[in-house]
Amino acid sequence: MKKMVLGFTLIFAASVLAETTPTTNTTNKPMIQIKGSDTLVNTVQVLAEKYMAKNPGKVISVTGGGSGTGIAALLNGTCSIADSSREIKPKEKEMAKDKVNEIIVGIDGLSVIVNKNNKISSLTIEQLGKIYRGEVTNWKDIGGKDMSISLYGRQPNSGTFDFFREHVVKADYSKEVKEMNGNAQIVESVKNAVSGIGYVGAGYTQNSKEIKVLAIASKTGEKAYKPTFNNVETKLYPISRPLYQYISGNISEDVKNFLAYEVSAEGQKVVTEEGFFPINDKQKESNYALLGITMEKAVTVKVKKGAKAKKS
Repeated sequence: MKKMVLGFTLIFAASVLAETTPTTNTTNKPMIQIKGSDTLVNTVQVLAEKYMAKNPGKVISVTGGGSGTGIAALLNGTCSIADSSREIKPKEKEMAKDKVNEIIVGIDGLSVIVNKNNKISSLTIEQLGKIYRGEVTNWKDIGGKDMSISLYGRQPNSGTFDFFREHVVKADYSKEVKEMNGNAQIVESVKNAVSGIGYVGAGYTQNSKEIKVLAIASKTGEKAYKPTFNNVETKLYPISRPLYQYISGNISEDVKNFLAYEVSAEGQKVVTEEGFFPINDKQKESNYALLGITMEKAVTVKVKKGAKAKKS
């Protein structure tokens, strides 16, 4: 299972990198500061580790805190890259002193999870919306056991909170939703609550045998699909989303080189190993054009059709 890493700073140096120093560390080497999405934080930490191992002397700090936190840090100049599991909002763009550019580093099949002992195996988007609006409060009302539904979700500064509200709930969340600080907390809570339900990034479901990932149907009467590579790629799974990184219009060569690594074949292999899905050709072209780089045509890791991305 993924370890909870909120507030944890990835370090690849003998000395500790000070959080309060945005561009340098105790060794006086340039440092890339990355902040934001808790959905992305583990994956970006692994990407940073592997990149630094290949490039001695490069130092990257990666912290979570939520998509809103990362974007705010980018806008006030305290980070170089903002991780985000949602699109930047128009009002946030208006606050930017410089142009903000967008990179897509992976795709997430946002997963709906329940306890392994819950007999429910699928839901529709409509049912999910009713559950999280508080209109359905007992599992028996949707074919389950007679027990009250325990709702788990993210805190308001989370991009996942915003995305799920916009695309599934389509209204305000029920006041009964217990707001968790990260994906790992939701997984842990649902593991320990037979009546629990939560939503987490696909990368947080890979190694837990105590939870069940539900199949989701777009509409009542339609087939429900699980968030596998094939179902996400073909858009059969209805709750998928891009995972973003935002940068200012004027970035350093160090930042550009790290971003190029993330979207390369090697970087996308890491994204897949961490339980998410690789970017498509259109997204690759957009990324490369923005970064001004040329790479081999086939940079996306090949995943067997119909198979889930595996966590190493």
